[in-house]
Amino acid sequence: MSDDCIFCKMASGEIKPDIVHETDNVLAFRDLNPQAPTHVLLIPRQHIATLDELQEADQDLIGEIVLAATEVARNEGIAERGYRLIANHQADGGQTVFHIHFHLVGGRPMNWPPG
Repeated sequence: MSDDCIFCKMASGEIKPDIVHETDNVLAFRDLNPQAPTHVLLIPRQHIATLDELQEADQDLIGEIVLAATEVARNEGIAERGYRLIANHQADGGQTVFHIHFHLVGGRPMNWPPG
């Protein structure tokens, strides 16, 4: 846990997000600034700042996050039509909170390339 990380505070329950899915290792909650009708963030409860900090031992954790995303997509009714699962990395990649997280966005057609 990182004392100054907003996602760590959410994972610990200090801050209460709008949770849509949770396990011992993963927390999924609605984004406060949604970019699509469905916009859910999925985070590991464990603090890992960037994708570059992932280790081989984190493979199961990342798999659990992706499987959680597919379950959330089904529960939100967007799985059949399609959705995006996005991980931004570092400032140029659009990462603004330095605790790895994945954006599950859907409920509307997605353009390519993204803006």
